[in-house]
Amino acid sequence: MDKREAIGSWLSGPRAAAEQAGVDFGYRGQQLGLPEEGPGSIARPGRRLGALAVDWAMSVLIASQLITQGYEVPATSNWALLVFLVMSVLTVGTIGYTPGKRLFGLRVVDLSTGRPSPLRGLLRSALLCIAVPALIWDRDGRGLHDRLARTVEVRI
Repeated sequence: MDKREAIGSWLSGPRAAAEQAGVDFGYRGQQLGLPEEGPGSIARPGRRLGALAVDWAMSVLIASQLITQGYEVPATSNWALLVFLVMSVLTVGTIGYTPGKRLFGLRVVDLSTGRPSPLRGLLRSALLCIAVPALIWDRDGRGLHDRLARTVEVRI
């Protein structure tokens, strides 16, 4: 092996080196039995972050205008987190999507039944509010909060 190839594989990471060696990882969601493209496929990170931004903006707006009467109040961010949690639990646990997810064409489904579950919605939303589990992803692009709740965010 040329020295430049070894350095290149080290810089590009273990997945790129394994793919260059001939290992086939498949597409995102293949292990879960989901299609590669179109409705029912794994949601891409850009859409997920966009939906999260819309939901968070709605929560901050509700908290600052209806609860604390202004954004300068230090407790506004705490109230916004509580509004986000309540909105997420109620909407994901019943219909499978928040307003931001609906706007971006996403839905959260249970892996075993394919339908939203209130208990799984509560667990997923609570872990999402902690934020650390959502930052740890598996090879399918699911966050740790989705893995622990046994849910997946798919395109509608």
